[in-house]
Amino acid sequence: MTPLAARFSRVAMQQHALALLRVLLSYYMTNGYAVAVGYLLISAGVGLALGTTAGAAAALGVVVTIPPDMAGPRKGKFRQMIPTPILGVPLFFAVQMLHSSPLELGILIVAGTFVAFLAMAWGKRGAPIAIALMFAIIFSLAVPPQEEVKRLTAALHVTGYFALGALLYVLYSCIVHRWLNPRYRVLMLVDTLLSLADLMRLQARQFGEDSPEMRSEASGGLISRLLARQAALADQIQSTRDVVFESPDSLPRQRLAAMVLHVLDMRDHMIACALDLDTLRQHAGHNTVLVQMHDMLILLARETDNLADAMLFGRKPERPMDYRAQLENLRWAVDDDAMHSDPNRLVTSRNPSPDALVHSLADRIANLNDEVQRLYALARGEGKPNLAAVRASWHLFVSPVAWSIKPFYTLWSWGAPALRHAVRAALAIGTAYVIALLLPWGTHEYWIFLTIVVVLRGSLAQTLERRNLRVGGTLLGCLLALSILSLHPGYLAMILCLTVAQSVAHGLALRKYLYTAVAATILGLIQAHMISASSSTVFALFERTVDTLIGAGIAWLFSYVLPSWERSQIPNLVRRVVKSQVDHARTALDLVQLDAVDNAPELKWRLARKDAYDSLTALVLAAERSLKEPRAVRPPLQPLEMLQAHAYQMLAQLTAVKTLLLLRRGSLPGERLEQPLTRASERIANLLNGKEVIVDTVNADEPAEPVREPTLAAGPEHVPQAWDTNLMPWLERRLEQAVLLAAQIRKDADQLLGR
Repeated sequence: MTPLAARFSRVAMQQHALALLRVLLSYYMTNGYAVAVGYLLISAGVGLALGTTAGAAAALGVVVTIPPDMAGPRKGKFRQMIPTPILGVPLFFAVQMLHSSPLELGILIVAGTFVAFLAMAWGKRGAPIAIALMFAIIFSLAVPPQEEVKRLTAALHVTGYFALGALLYVLYSCIVHRWLNPRYRVLMLVDTLLSLADLMRLQARQFGEDSPEMRSEASGGLISRLLARQAALADQIQSTRDVVFESPDSLPRQRLAAMVLHVLDMRDHMIACALDLDTLRQHAGHNTVLVQMHDMLILLARETDNLADAMLFGRKPERPMDYRAQLENLRWAVDDDAMHSDPNRLVTSRNPSPDALVHSLADRIANLNDEVQRLYALARGEGKPNLAAVRASWHLFVSPVAWSIKPFYTLWSWGAPALRHAVRAALAIGTAYVIALLLPWGTHEYWIFLTIVVVLRGSLAQTLERRNLRVGGTLLGCLLALSILSLHPGYLAMILCLTVAQSVAHGLALRKYLYTAVAATILGLIQAHMISASSSTVFALFERTVDTLIGAGIAWLFSYVLPSWERSQIPNLVRRVVKSQVDHARTALDLVQLDAVDNAPELKWRLARKDAYDSLTALVLAAERSLKEPRAVRPPLQPLEMLQAHAYQMLAQLTAVKTLLLLRRGSLPGERLEQPLTRASERIANLLNGKEVIVDTVNADEPAEPVREPTLAAGPEHVPQAWDTNLMPWLERRLEQAVLLAAQIRKDADQLLGR
């Protein structure tokens, strides 16, 4: 191997090792470790104190109570955890009592499944509860039935140990979660920074050569990937906000909360940094300067990664490189032949100079650089956190932790997705129960149920993904579990194996489901072996494989029963996007922000911006899921994609306006701002609400042409000359572009709504 090849090999190994460490030290794996320790302490402790049978039953109680235990805010932790033992213990006991009555047991299982899956109406908070209640039914089936005369006594004993394990884990979870909260704040911010850096690298690809990949004709195109990554980041930011914004009452917490605010600003600047990109590409010889901008974005992404790694490992980050001077010195430099061959070389009011375009683009990338500098200053303890907008109103930015009765009232409509999913799940479990009774190993029907519960999701796309991963993970997990059981390990050895499996299964459940499927299979097989004295490990491989295939097949087939196609959800999501764009435009263009003596206008704008991103995230995710559905039931993808792209473009335009108003207010004549801002705000609202059809033009003698191809830059745009000395023309141009985009959004929405 040559020295150069050896060096590349070492660098690759270091990168893989760093990526592995980022996963092992992440907030979700930390949560998995905490869960595993709780499982170990309770199951081993009860087993040593009351016997292995009691310990195995208590371990079942722990496993059932674990799903809702996720990294989150301190407030409301007990309310999130306690529903599982309250509802799960009676279900566990009822199954124990009906073991020898197949008909009554089947009715209970189907009815219990329906009630459990109704919890899906509460969204992310309700889903773990639904899974936990199904685990209570399924693991109760795994307990060997007792003789008729001993049934009540045995059921009371095993249910008592089950309840003991569940309640002990609730207590453990609340204590440990509070203790880990400071670490969760740091780790969730670290994870967000790493995702932001990945998005920055993807964004940098827009500054490369124009290619079909940059068009959003296919779901794998660059723009589609950017939209999907933006949606994922928005969801991740909200999870981080829920933890970091909670009670920022100390300086370390305030610094972390301020860093989240800068992350939000960086996301806005990333969307806005490509606004003039299409126009610059019209000039010959643009590749050189775009490559330099691409490299700058890559360097900023690397600095963001370095900051995240320093926080992850508890180090004080070194001072970052400041690239603003290099960005300000970027100039349009091409050879004379290319300049003379450029059909757009003439500089007019309609054809701005390349230098002005480069300056405009570089300035917005420099805003990203400034935000990175502020992040480092806060992380190093040198910056002063500015939380005036959220210190007193942090609760407005975080998800509610109290259980509300409102989702229950929304269930009782035949079109309600949660109701249809509950009926679908109950029918699937009922079918599986009948099939399990006919199988020669009917006493192990719980494995089919377990496969259905983890595979059958609310959408076809999620079901298909889980189906394939579940089958592959089960096969590998069976082999590993059989290898462990063939060694005839003792009670404590099996508890240790289950502890490791539990940490992986819980920690990676939402990240790498294949690993979760492997670990869950090991967990289920060894757990069943512990609870039942007569398990055949030789037969288990064939049995679990067939059970898994049957369960996955049933889940797949029933995903087409009473389906909630994404097409039925799109109209409401589109209306929400349009409304949130109206609210965001009004707050972003509100003149009050320039003269306000308090932070009320900024608070109002941040809330409107949050809602705009949340609504777009929901629409993008629904569009992604629809791609896996049958073509006959898919929504019209082209207008849906155009709406997403145009909505992000308008956010970019208004972000640029907002940045100008806040950062350069001294350069703008206040008396000249009122009329264009008010007029633009009114026109955007009228256009989005369908009260006006666009008739104005960008220039008095030039018809307005809509942006026909979605990009995250707002189409070819003319930048006024000498914009850095006279900012009003630039501001007016941004406002005009926002008005045009509002008309485009209304047109796209009308197509989707069938108007």
